[in-house]
This record gives sequence, structure tokens and C-alpha cells, in this order.
Amino acid sequence: MVHWLFSSRAVCSIFLCECRKGYSYQQKFGLVNVKLKWVKDKSLDAVVVGGRDLRAACILVSIIYSASHCFVPIYRLNRHRGQLGLPQDLKLSAFIRRYPNVFCESHFLDSGGTHVPCFGLSPEAADVHQEGLNVLHQNQKDVLDRLCKLLMLTRDRMLPLQTIDQLKWDIGLPYDHYDSLIPHHPELFSLVHLPDDRVGLKLLSWNANLAVSQLQKNAVIQQKEEDIKSNCLAFPIRFTRGFGLKRKCMEWLKEWQRLPYTSPYTDASHLDPRTDVSEKRIVGVFHELLHLTIQKKLERKNVSNLRKSLSLPQKFTKVFERHPGIFYISKKGDTQTVVLREAYDRQQLLQNHPLVDIREKFRGMLREGFLDRSRGLYKKTTSVGLEKGPVKLTCDDQLDSNGFTSEGESDCNLFSEYDSDDPMRDCS
Repeated sequence: MVHWLFSSRAVCSIFLCECRKGYSYQQKFGLVNVKLKWVKDKSLDAVVVGGRDLRAACILVSIIYSASHCFVPIYRLNRHRGQLGLPQDLKLSAFIRRYPNVFCESHFLDSGGTHVPCFGLSPEAADVHQEGLNVLHQNQKDVLDRLCKLLMLTRDRMLPLQTIDQLKWDIGLPYDHYDSLIPHHPELFSLVHLPDDRVGLKLLSWNANLAVSQLQKNAVIQQKEEDIKSNCLAFPIRFTRGFGLKRKCMEWLKEWQRLPYTSPYTDASHLDPRTDVSEKRIVGVFHELLHLTIQKKLERKNVSNLRKSLSLPQKFTKVFERHPGIFYISKKGDTQTVVLREAYDRQQLLQNHPLVDIREKFRGMLREGFLDRSRGLYKKTTSVGLEKGPVKLTCDDQLDSNGFTSEGESDCNLFSEYDSDDPMRDCS
């Protein structure tokens, strides 16, 4: 069976042949109208809490680290605000000052004599970020495979760069992948102009060895030969503790699991979208997509943006509500996040990607910085190259006990969000 695992072409060919057998079968079974209730899962909610602030902080670290100067003015950082996903009523400078053990603050005078805040990285933050860059370099093949598989899921093996940019944090791409990754692999990728005047990234060659879904790989590992031959693979199911499933729903779910499985890497145009078999294919697409992410979770809005590229019907995200045993929708952080249940044991990710360890280090730093700041250890900082004297950094942000943004937030108006176009000056 070990030979099966590495003979991806053989596995793929079997599923390609078997999925045809399900065609006549699926035409006889319409989409069953079943509604399952949403039940709160505190463990998986805890996985999502703090994710927005962590992502924003890591993006800012990448921006500052890659800058030509060691400090970047706040007006330069504000140009990247759209990538951060922070609340509109939260000033960027207020967010950065929450974590003084990650970001160092300085000031310079503009042409009008106004104090302009600028921010750099603490030595510890720079070291952790460099460690993350080393991890990306050491795992470059894994990064390339994830990007290739993402493009292979699409109809035309192509995605707009904007869409990839929205997913780069989740699938573990480098922040500067346009410069550090894609140009170095012209044999794999090409930039193309799209009809809507955007630029897209196109995969130039199909890799059959990558066109095997995680569900198919698991079936081989678990030696489910009968399921492989019949092409009726079942998804791992886990429900929230206390979830009550009615008998009618249980019977439907058992029948649904026995339906033919269509690989997300095969053409599904022959499937009738009004059937449960078509729905199982959609579930399979998102099951695979979530497996491509390093933390097995995605914001629902980013998933919705993939509808046309993945050739999915309208309201396709309803599969998340219809299959709460496969997906969990967390409503924490003023958004909805889809989490793959099978990937977690309570709050613990069962298979840790090396980048997850780096992010956990940053998460620990954010928590430590917030707690130290709340104890008064970061009350003052000294301006560099300006008049002597402390600048107070008191703030009344409403945070949770870990230093992450709560639903009710206020910002600290220590400095105005500077909008000058005055050129950046060296603050070192």
C-alpha cells in the first residue's frame, strides 16, 4: 500500500475512471432539502480569536522589514491598510502601539515642523521574521506545490493576482511572492491580462502527480480499497459536543456519504448542479482548498470570491451550513471563518506546518507586549534626533485579556494619521 501512496498517477487514473460510473447514478438523485442547525464550538472559536490582529501585525512586520530604511513613516504604512483587515474606526498608529515589544517608535519633523511618527522593528521581532524567511526558503517546494494545486483547482488554471493576494497568508506564500517566488519559475507561471483589465497568474503545465486530493490520499493511507474501487469516499465527520442530529438527517447523511466522489481536479461539467452528487463535489473542492491552507481555515468572504474561478453555482457556500460535521463557521472577529473540523483536536492543529510555529511565536510576542504595556512597562519612549523629553503612550483601547481586538474598540488619538507626501527621512 506504500507503493500506492507514491504512485499518484495510478491513484488519479482510478478515480478518473470511476467518477464516470457515478454519472448515471447521480442523475437519479436530486438535492435533498435538509437543514442542520449551527451550534457554537468554543474550541474552534478559540482557534480564530486573535487571528485578525496576528495577520495584520505579521504583514506590518514584513513591510517594515523589507523597507530600505529601518523606520517607516505612518503615512507610508497607511497605504497598505487595505491588506490588514483592521476595523475602519481603529487608527493604524493606535494598533501598532499596542505591541511595543514588536514595533519601535520614533519621530521626525516634516517641512512644516510637525512630528511624524515612524515605526521600526524590535530586534526580537526582526529575528523571528528572519526565522520565518528561512522556513519559507527551506520549504520552497511545498510553497510552490500549494500554489500550483490552488491554480489547478480553477477552471482555466488561472487566478487574478488580487485573489491570490487575499489568500497568500492562508496558503503560506511569502509576502513579496511577486518578486521573490513567481519570477524565478517561468517554467511554471505566466502573467496574463484578463478581460476586466486585471492581471492574472496562469499555471503553464498540469502536474498529474499533484492532481490527487487529500481525501484520496487518506483513503490510500487507510487502505480503503473497496471505497477506492467504488469511488464512494466518505468525508471525516465530527460534530460539536452536544450536537443533536435527528434520525432523518442521520439517514440522509449516511446516504450522502455513499454517493460517488468527484475529484476537485477533474472536469465536473457533466454533473447536474441540482443533485447531491454535485453538492458532494463542491464539498470536495472546499475540503481540498482548506487542506491547502497551513492552518486549515479561511475567511468566508475570501472563499466567496472564488466562485467564478472554481465554476461553482450561486449560493454555493450553503454547503458550509448543510455540512456542519465537516466545516465549522466561526463568527468571531466581526467576520465568518470556515474551519476544517477534521484538522483539529479541540484547539490543537493535528498537523503543524513549520510556518505555524513562527506565527505562534509572534502570537506570544503580541500577548506579552500587551500584558507588559498594561503593567506600565512601556509608558514612555524617546524621540530620535528631536528635542529631548518623553512622549507619553497612554491609550484606552478596549482589548481582551490576550491583547487582541475586541468587538467594541476605541483608538488612541496620540498623533493624527499623517497624510503628508513629504519624503521619508532616515530615522536611524
